[in-house]
Amino acid sequence: MKIAVMGYSGAGKSTLARALGERYGIPVLHFDRVHWAPGWQERDRGEAHRMVHAFMEHPAWVIEGNYIRFEYERRLAEADEIVILDFPRSVCLIRAWKRYFRYRGRTRADMGEGCPEKMDLEFMWWILWKGRTRQKRGEFRAVWERYPDKSVVLKGQRDIDRYLEELPC
Repeated sequence: MKIAVMGYSGAGKSTLARALGERYGIPVLHFDRVHWAPGWQERDRGEAHRMVHAFMEHPAWVIEGNYIRFEYERRLAEADEIVILDFPRSVCLIRAWKRYFRYRGRTRADMGEGCPEKMDLEFMWWILWKGRTRQKRGEFRAVWERYPDKSVVLKGQRDIDRYLEELPC
């Protein structure tokens, strides 16, 4: 089983990816761990590409994140299922704030080492506007249209709960 989890910041991609990895007993790759090196520095692109390429050699995986520069076409083509979290902006912002208060000053398991949880105006702007451009919406729509038989769009927590309940064991 190969599953790609995509969606807006704060929607719960990492949490869902972890749940799927546990459910199926397969490894999970979080693109934020690949992209960010300690101190919120962007990792060398060559090194990041090698990390993703090596991970995708597993016979089964869950890959979480939107990064187009990391094996995007291959990831979508190889995925048995593509899950897109299309939550409202306000929900994503609230979830990001909750995450911040839960992990403040610590690094989450799905984030690059040495990148403690933070919430600043730039990230809030990303959640509400910059990460929600017409282009980004178009990218998600294009995935859905290109892979309709293996794409699932979830629009809220109830959809996630239902999706997880209906998964085969």
